[in-house]
Amino acid sequence: QVQLVESGGGLVQAGGSLRLSCAVSGRTFSSYAMGWFRQAPGKEREFVAAISGSGRNTYYLDSVKGRFTISRDNAKNTIYLQIDSLKPEDTAVYYCNADPIYGRIRNPGIFGSWGQGTQVTVSS
Repeated sequence: QVQLVESGGGLVQAGGSLRLSCAVSGRTFSSYAMGWFRQAPGKEREFVAAISGSGRNTYYLDSVKGRFTISRDNAKNTIYLQIDSLKPEDTAVYYCNADPIYGRIRNPGIFGSWGQGTQVTVSS
């Protein structure tokens, strides 16, 4: 089972940028698809972005396309989420997770455990 540690969140003004990181333990990192998810207060956790094990394929929630960029560095066992043009509605705790199958990683319900997440707060 992989261990996940998210970081990079903070308080920013609308229009600003953040770069989130997710460090993953385990020697088979490149065989896992990775995803970013977020949970706003009072709302269910939702999928945000996914990347295949090789990094060649990515997929985004429609509302973040053009503003969020997911990437990975398999040599560092780390994925990233570059968030630009932040909006107040992006305020949430952001989480990452891993699954061997890229096609199903968009469903947060498949995961039995999560890391601690990293808080992103966007002020208007």
